[in-house]
Amino acid sequence: MKKWIFVTWVTVITVQALFAQDGINDSLIQEPILKKYEDSGSSLNYKKLIIPSALIAFGVVGLESHSVKNLNTEVKEELTENIDHKFTIDDFSQYAPFTAVYALNNAFGIEGKHNLRDRTVVLGTAYLIMGTTVTLIKHTGNVKRPDGSSNNSFPSGHTATAFMGAEFLFQEYKDKSVWYGIAGYAVAAGTGFFRMYNNRHWLTDISAGAGIGILSVKLAYFLQPYITKTLFGTNSSSSGRSVTALPFYNGKQAGVGMVLQF
Repeated sequence: MKKWIFVTWVTVITVQALFAQDGINDSLIQEPILKKYEDSGSSLNYKKLIIPSALIAFGVVGLESHSVKNLNTEVKEELTENIDHKFTIDDFSQYAPFTAVYALNNAFGIEGKHNLRDRTVVLGTAYLIMGTTVTLIKHTGNVKRPDGSSNNSFPSGHTATAFMGAEFLFQEYKDKSVWYGIAGYAVAAGTGFFRMYNNRHWLTDISAGAGIGILSVKLAYFLQPYITKTLFGTNSSSSGRSVTALPFYNGKQAGVGMVLQF
């Protein structure tokens, strides 16, 4: 089996398992959703943590396991042996899934699970958790990139951002249609693929980044009611005020742009 087929297969199985753990079955793909999910997103049970934890664990094991390191090398060789030039689409696609949430709500009027304020709290919290985790690991680790350019390869920040956005998109719109989540995960998987294709990351970097991104969103939804109450003094979504915060990270600088609406 060629390694690119193996990578594609792992991605598909991972996404299917993720959808399954949130209670989505094949009938929801084939038929319109007839009822709202009872899960508010604020609960956090062990089943929701299995997939992201497994992805992170695979990445961590790869730091020491010779067999996984060999797999890293084989995937790298398979993907880069005939590269003529790099495609930098991953520098932009990483932001597409979470940007889509705001586009769907504001530009197309397709409402998600939360209002502007509350979904921004979720995104800001997830971005903080993900960004802090990735940055700390990168600066304390010593994993050389496949292209040899630096020693901060593990985990992949681009992939973590993309999968954070994909999980965010999925959670906000799974009550509308499962296809929003599928599209988001397809973009996230593509981002991870191009990080390897461009010789910037190992397979284990991609796996760990994906797990961190997904896990950060699950934790953010769990924390959202408490953070909203602390910041605004209420859990209600009916407040006349709203705040939009769009965090960014370009590999060197990080920041947050904010708009407060009364």
